[in-house]
Amino acid sequence: MEMIDLRCGDAIALLKQLDDSSIDLIVADPPYNLGKDYGNNHDFKGFDEYIDFTRRWLTEAARVLKPTGTIYVFMGVRFISYLYDILERELKLYFNSWVVWHYTQGLGKTKGFSPRHDDILVFTKSTKYKFNLDEVRIPQKYYRARNNMRGANPGDVWKFSHVHYSNPNRQNHPTQKPEGLIERMILASSDPGDMVLDPFSGSGTTMRVCQQLNRPGIGFELNPEYIELTKERLAEPFKGFDSVDPRMERVPNDLRRPEIRSEYLENHIEWFLKNHENALEVFTKAVKEKYGVEVKAPCKKVNASQEKLF
Repeated sequence: MEMIDLRCGDAIALLKQLDDSSIDLIVADPPYNLGKDYGNNHDFKGFDEYIDFTRRWLTEAARVLKPTGTIYVFMGVRFISYLYDILERELKLYFNSWVVWHYTQGLGKTKGFSPRHDDILVFTKSTKYKFNLDEVRIPQKYYRARNNMRGANPGDVWKFSHVHYSNPNRQNHPTQKPEGLIERMILASSDPGDMVLDPFSGSGTTMRVCQQLNRPGIGFELNPEYIELTKERLAEPFKGFDSVDPRMERVPNDLRRPEIRSEYLENHIEWFLKNHENALEVFTKAVKEKYGVEVKAPCKKVNASQEKLF
């Protein structure tokens, strides 16, 4: 089985080609209908036309989702209430979470408050669904014997920086999402080998994360130039995801007892930073400053999945 399956075409038409109950996880970042330029198409529909488009692709998405499956949908504030209504009242899916992605930079305004977040609705096909909490925990701020040192639930407010234009992983796409953001969704709601679908693949972020986390992925994209961009991105060597929740870099306080500190520090990188080589320097420096000890990063294993892309 090929790891990554990229298909060029209309999302609704391509969704119709998938079998019922064949997808474990859907990560969808549809156009927000804000007039964005996506090369061969513009994100600008009439209100009723956009709602109809949303209803049609969500209906197909619900059909292909497995009974234990989960769907994450990004949406702008103007249409999110309609999206929620379709998912819950029309399609009878089960509400799980309303995640807020808080980013540090955004559109500046002089009248009204500048937007600094996107919303992500999380729904499941049934009340029996996958959620791998241990895979997405964040480090505790303080060490306490009663705390789970494996970490805490990250909550529903996620802070990830935009992929800025100076970032070497920045693609020529107007709405590229951070890899760390997608990593959390895939780790939480799927297992290795589970099939992940992105109906609006864009710059290929979801497919890149699937590739590195050993999940087969299907990506639909209307613009053939973005398909080629994604193929190039998947062929690049992996040096860590391009973004990280800053809480993953923090070192718990009160690790004064050497035996406790040693055991914890041995596990921190594997638990929280194994896909974030670019964050290791911040973490190891913080350990040195706080406790005066050195932490050696483990050798990075090469992901064989890159040998089997398309």
